[in-house]
Amino acid sequence: MDEFMKAAIDEARKGLREGGIPIGSVLVKDGMIISRGHNQRVQKNDPMTHAETDCLRNAGRIGSYKGTVLYSTLMPCYMCAGTVVQFNIKKVIVGESRTFPGAADFMKQHGVEVINLDDPECIGMMEKFIREKPELWNEDIGE
Repeated sequence: MDEFMKAAIDEARKGLREGGIPIGSVLVKDGMIISRGHNQRVQKNDPMTHAETDCLRNAGRIGSYKGTVLYSTLMPCYMCAGTVVQFNIKKVIVGESRTFPGAADFMKQHGVEVINLDDPECIGMMEKFIREKPELWNEDIGE
């Protein structure tokens, strides 16, 4: 596993320790992490604070997102995928999409390269969370 996905997993674990949903994200440019984030819907009582959104907010105003790569432990939802497209991020690497299919096709239709690692650690983390906290998970995905 590469160091950037490991960093995204660390963010997911941080969110879980805080009582939130274990989804993490990092933004990489020129081979360096320039921002990190994790799902904070529970912690901030904010339905919009998904991991990718938190990560991009934490990046601040970086000007152009040209050449950046967004890593996420879970396939981005349509809201986060829309942000990826809006910011012209051309590559997204995800840990898994088994527990949530997300918006891979949407991103691909808009010229984003989507790489799904189908990572066992990411899958296991989400499966355990969904099993233990189904109500919170269903709230997160709008069920």
